[in-house]
Amino acid sequence: MKRKIINVRLLLLMFTLVGTIALISPFRYALAAQGDSSAMPPSFADLADKVKGSVVNVFTTQVVEGNTLMPFMGPGSPFGNFFGPNSPKGFFGINPHQKMETHALGSGFVISSDGLILTNNHVVEKATEIKIKLLNGHEYDAKLVGRDPKTDLALIQAKPDQYFPKPEVLGDSDAMRVGDWVMAVGNPFGLGNTVTTGIISAKSRVLGAGPYDDFLQTDAAINPGNSGGPLFNMQGQVIGINTAIIAQGQGIGFAIPINIAKNLLPQLKTGKIVRGWLGIMIQDITPELAKSFGLKSSKGVIVSDVVKGSPADQASLQRGDVILRFNGKEIENAHMLSQLAAATAPNTSVKIDLLRNGQEETLSLTVGTMPEGAPKTMPAEEQKEESAWGITVQELTPPLARQLELEPGTTGVVISNIKAGSPAAAAGLRQGDLITEVNRKAVKNLNDYQQALKQVKNGENLLLLVQRGGGAFYVVLTPPSK
Repeated sequence: MKRKIINVRLLLLMFTLVGTIALISPFRYALAAQGDSSAMPPSFADLADKVKGSVVNVFTTQVVEGNTLMPFMGPGSPFGNFFGPNSPKGFFGINPHQKMETHALGSGFVISSDGLILTNNHVVEKATEIKIKLLNGHEYDAKLVGRDPKTDLALIQAKPDQYFPKPEVLGDSDAMRVGDWVMAVGNPFGLGNTVTTGIISAKSRVLGAGPYDDFLQTDAAINPGNSGGPLFNMQGQVIGINTAIIAQGQGIGFAIPINIAKNLLPQLKTGKIVRGWLGIMIQDITPELAKSFGLKSSKGVIVSDVVKGSPADQASLQRGDVILRFNGKEIENAHMLSQLAAATAPNTSVKIDLLRNGQEETLSLTVGTMPEGAPKTMPAEEQKEESAWGITVQELTPPLARQLELEPGTTGVVISNIKAGSPAAAAGLRQGDLITEVNRKAVKNLNDYQQALKQVKNGENLLLLVQRGGGAFYVVLTPPSK
């Protein structure tokens, strides 16, 4: 009798445990439905059904010129040739002496009821014809509305009809956390409406793809053709635009945060992007720079150059100033300040808190409009003077200044050679760099440079102000080994 009672009790206990487990599982997924994006749902099917109808396949036609044998994932690009023909090497190359009409693939997603579609700039940049195809099979012609190569964003538009899908809901990419679940939808290799899932692997990735890099990294599978497609959170909101991969890696994809796109949308709709401009060259504060400038911390950024006549020049910013805050926001690095300045509307008055000669000051500055164009690279010249730091320099003559396209009145000495394995090589100096200061002292000619080097004591670092391609930056050289 006792054995029967014990068995009954065991059965009751087992039923209780099973019931508890059954209750825990639905409770966990109920949290996901209520907004807990960190919880994995039992299936992604409902989410996929909810969002994929507004994701479009983008087909472009363009006239290109290139090498017919150039592979899709060719060398020379850190990401390979991903996402269509406007990536670094193209989708299919052609004979370098022949022009040819080619076709390419991409993705996009509807963001408004009037047919606006967000995608990547490199998907449509050189397209002579743009078409989109919906999940329901309907195809539409599309036109380019606006694009921004610096963030790789583009806005196209189709004429909607009764079959056109509803727009996607744009979420908040800043609210995403590393480890949150995400879903990518796109047109990889022409396989339309492909769904992949993963997590946010990292945030604020800087890849060198553009001046305003701030990518979300994800391990959701992204392939050529996904470019321009949406990355969703578990609530079905777009939190990123799939953009790049590392060809040599697996599970490493990158998406533009949707908040960047939302900030630019008003300007993309007008067809022209206007950014704020300060007119300064800046760089991060390394431990070596902090020591050379007598700084107690590495917070902020150093002003290495000020463009004449720029808003910064008019506000009296100087070389060597350390910018601590921009309009009240603490500056963590040069990338952050560049983004803040660019996102500020021209003619806006801002406050800049800085450190100058050990004293904190606040300046008012009216943000200007960023000019177009990029500085040119300076060539090198013959050797004249060599130092133990591994630098060979020469006098800056008027003919050389014209060859380097320097402004009249520019002074300094030109680096004509860098010794391999030297402190100069380790610091990243190049032929054609112009040295204008040594240890915060102006260098106007070869004699100034020689005298400044003689003042450097054994074991001390060498602080140089270097001009390259129209900009300037500080470099710290560690003492050469004996």
